[in-house]
Amino acid sequence: MTVSPSRRDQQLAPWRSFLRAHARVSRRLDEDLRNRHGLSLQEYETLLHLAEADDRRLRMGRLADSLLLSKSGVTRLVDRLVDDGLVERSSCPSDARGAEAALTPAGLARLRAAAPTHLQGIRDHFLAAIETADLTVVERAMDSISDRLCDAPGHCEPAIEAHADRAGTAAGH
Repeated sequence: MTVSPSRRDQQLAPWRSFLRAHARVSRRLDEDLRNRHGLSLQEYETLLHLAEADDRRLRMGRLADSLLLSKSGVTRLVDRLVDDGLVERSSCPSDARGAEAALTPAGLARLRAAAPTHLQGIRDHFLAAIETADLTVVERAMDSISDRLCDAPGHCEPAIEAHADRAGTAAGH
């Protein structure tokens, strides 16, 4: 059975809306963090993942998985944070071949300072656009997509799942 062009557009419309909204919200959150705290959204997310990790440190490969970045991408990101004194890099104590990123006290302080801005941005740029009655529908739809994609073994990293459940809560760490 062939799908008509108008039916195809109806099927793609929610996807395109999601992509457009995600890009715009991410851009605004990034602008807010850069303007007020000199951090990109990706840098903020990195500090958040480290703050939530045991001993505030993660292996580089695990951090890359959590951030949905390549290993080379996370290396460049961590290098910038190391240069700013927000993260330290060290050898993994259990495997000298592995590298770890660890949150510094300055990194934790910067994260705590930026967290209220990030949370306000989520409220202003995301939550304010959704009717209160629709919040559970949006959450259910996004959880359904995520759960369906996680059905295959190895497709969902537990750190990503845990982070999604606690996003933005590191201000109290």
